[in-house]
Amino acid sequence: ANNREGVPERPTADAWDRIEESLDTLIPASANQPYDMHELLSKVVDEGDFFEVQPAHGANIIIGFGRIEGRTVGFVANQPMVLAGVLDINASRKAARFVRFCDAFEIPIVTFVDVPGFLPGTAQEHNGIIKHGAKLLFAYAEATVPKVTVITRKAYGGAYDVMASKHLRGDLNYAWPTAEIAVMGAKGAVEIIFRGKTPEEIAERTAEYEARFANPFVAASKGFVDEVIQPHSTRKRIALGLRKLRNKDLANPWKKHDNLPL
Repeated sequence: ANNREGVPERPTADAWDRIEESLDTLIPASANQPYDMHELLSKVVDEGDFFEVQPAHGANIIIGFGRIEGRTVGFVANQPMVLAGVLDINASRKAARFVRFCDAFEIPIVTFVDVPGFLPGTAQEHNGIIKHGAKLLFAYAEATVPKVTVITRKAYGGAYDVMASKHLRGDLNYAWPTAEIAVMGAKGAVEIIFRGKTPEEIAERTAEYEARFANPFVAASKGFVDEVIQPHSTRKRIALGLRKLRNKDLANPWKKHDNLPL
């Protein structure tokens, strides 16, 4: 087998337009409460069959293979159960290598996003979090395979960009109604912008910020998100998207070689 043969395909009895009502209640009411991204993955793929790769390393990001309509797909997903789903050095390198593997073998990539940002701290800075984060950004930007992205909850700052955003040539970018696409969380942003204000004013401004930005509609109005979709129809929308992109043909500009951030 080689990268010119297309992805493996096998028959499946799982309907491509299966509605999964339980996904409507997957996201907790509190933004600080985690949920297991494995549940979403198993409910989207054919027959709940998801094969995770490197589960014990960089567990704040999940990578692995599943099938949609019988065809192999690579999945990348933030895991809110571990370190709140932030991107750190290990997670960035793990996902970047997986994205490049999928791109090398013409495997479409589906990305589920719930990322509050990059992990802060001197240890991460000294070990080059910017450089390693750039590897993931570079991998997504250079990938020419079909790319479908679904933002489930948080998509903050630079980590939003890195996770297969529209700015990295994402083909179809969807968001759930619970998605929050912003520079940072409401409380943190308000405490910086309105430093020195009383707690009552901070609370008022936080509510205002949440009303304006803690939803996907501002991003959708600017074209950063193609459509806001209902969680229960996620599998159906991904299957339709991959169907549309089946004959995608995109070539990167010719050059001797790229300069991957090593």
